[in-house]
Amino acid sequence: MKIVIINYGAGNIQSIMFAIERLGFKAVLSNNPDEIKSADKVIFPGVGEASSAMAKLRESGLNRLIPQLKQPVLGICLGMQLMCNKTEEGNTEGLGIFDVDVLKFSNNVKVPQMGWNQIYDLKTDLFKDVSENEFMYLVHSFYAPNCQYAVAKTNYDVEYASALQKDNFYGTQFHPEKSGDVGEKILGNFLKM
Repeated sequence: MKIVIINYGAGNIQSIMFAIERLGFKAVLSNNPDEIKSADKVIFPGVGEASSAMAKLRESGLNRLIPQLKQPVLGICLGMQLMCNKTEEGNTEGLGIFDVDVLKFSNNVKVPQMGWNQIYDLKTDLFKDVSENEFMYLVHSFYAPNCQYAVAKTNYDVEYASALQKDNFYGTQFHPEKSGDVGEKILGNFLKM
């Protein structure tokens, strides 16, 4: 199986590579459109600020490629947020895969949300053999509100979508690669799709 992690300068790539290796697979880093298109699975990581990450995607043309991919694609953290229509972070236009706008947490809570929080209302095979209310590791100031694409939810000031799915596109706000055995099970479920 060919697993490609999109390398566009805005990802926590080493943690993801190590998690994939612990699952018995190898991944390659690439920003080459042909290599990405030929992959069996694509992981779209993201750490950092939305407008600069989208600028990097536009510079490389990956902003046009990613929404056209047909194989399973997993966006992680900022990667998931960039798959949405737009985000309040820098008033940034996203890739428009998920028809939802990403919002900033209110000042009622400590921002960013940093640490462990529960996921629940789990749907799809991404969460096969994962129990309700498992704890996942999150670091974020912006969130996707509940919407028709929500396949997991979390509560932090508001209930929000901590995972999204539409067709072959999946996204997790949490970091499966940093969420212990359960997170790696979710990553493994994605790789088996």
